[in-house]
Amino acid sequence: MPAAALKPKPTQSTAKRPVLLDLPYEPVEKRPLPPGRPREWYVTHNRRLKAMRLAIALLDSGVYMPNQARNETIRSTAELIGVHPPSDTTCHMVRAFMRYNR
Repeated sequence: MPAAALKPKPTQSTAKRPVLLDLPYEPVEKRPLPPGRPREWYVTHNRRLKAMRLAIALLDSGVYMPNQARNETIRSTAELIGVHPPSDTTCHMVRAFMRYNR
């Protein structure tokens, strides 16, 4: 086999361009949800998004285990990040996200 065939192809590396990790968090621009779905789909979709935001905020604040995330802890975190207080169902979903993402 010729030596030229063994030469690795150049790839783009993150070391050659700056990685901006220390910038403040900016939420992604919201887009409208697809029309024509049943109302329950929208309710569930928005509940999942809220639970995911809360799970990330809890992990960032040092709550790593689902049994540490009681409803009061989740609701106080929701107040800190500026979302409406979650229902018991959403709190359960937050703990499920924390459990299954380990």
